[in-house]
Amino acid sequence: MTAEFSNITSDQPLVLIGGGRMGSAMLSGWLAAGVAPAAVTVVEPFVQARQQLADACPGVVLVEDAAAVQGQPSVVVLAVKPQVMGDVLAALPDWPGALFISIAAGKTLSFFEGYLGAEAAIIRVMPNTPAAVGAGTSVAVGNAHVSEGAQALATALLQATGMVDWVNDEALIDAVTAVSGSGPAYVFHLVEAMAAAGVRAGLTSELAEKLARQTVIGSGVLMREDPSDAATLRQNVTSPGGTTQAALDVLMDNGAMVDLLVRAIAAARKRSEELSG
Repeated sequence: MTAEFSNITSDQPLVLIGGGRMGSAMLSGWLAAGVAPAAVTVVEPFVQARQQLADACPGVVLVEDAAAVQGQPSVVVLAVKPQVMGDVLAALPDWPGALFISIAAGKTLSFFEGYLGAEAAIIRVMPNTPAAVGAGTSVAVGNAHVSEGAQALATALLQATGMVDWVNDEALIDAVTAVSGSGPAYVFHLVEAMAAAGVRAGLTSELAEKLARQTVIGSGVLMREDPSDAATLRQNVTSPGGTTQAALDVLMDNGAMVDLLVRAIAAARKRSEELSG
């Protein structure tokens, strides 16, 4: 167990509100990182979901609602859908001194302060779905009551599912949402588009899908292992006058692909701002 997790005990548990896909992914990461199962309580109202968690994470305490949580939580991770967050917060017991971490899109620090109190230590996080395989990207921002120790604890918990960065300006979370929060969908659509283009070039749909999928997977691994920037990696694949150059001449024509992504990310950021109110 890391030093940051030393204050997470059965008497001062880490409470996870919501055992869905992202919540269960984070839970698996915490246990792998050394958090004791008995020091984690999951609040999950659905019986089937609790059973799945019991099978996957033996020793973790599972309860139906927050009123059944034992002890005084050290950390409370809020992993429920944004549309039910208000009801969940309204039903929480009084847990003074707890660090609250939210992974709900669109819900601001001031929103949580309205329910938890202006003095509560609150961190807002934008993760993404690769957290389910330990390859996530999370960006966090805290309110004025988050201490250095609380930030270190949050970093350790989030690192259990991938990389973590912090910003000081909460407004940047909307841009983070647009780039990395929604970003996996852009990559998956790239695979769809490459596979469709492969079919039009004469490949079977099965082979085209396989080639597109593995190309993206392999390129991601290469980027992880090679510290070169993306432009250098692209240039390393591109022989002057070759096949890759011919394709890039289309994709990069007058900044076509960059312009498309700029517009797409701007649309996602705008929608994130709208959802944040």
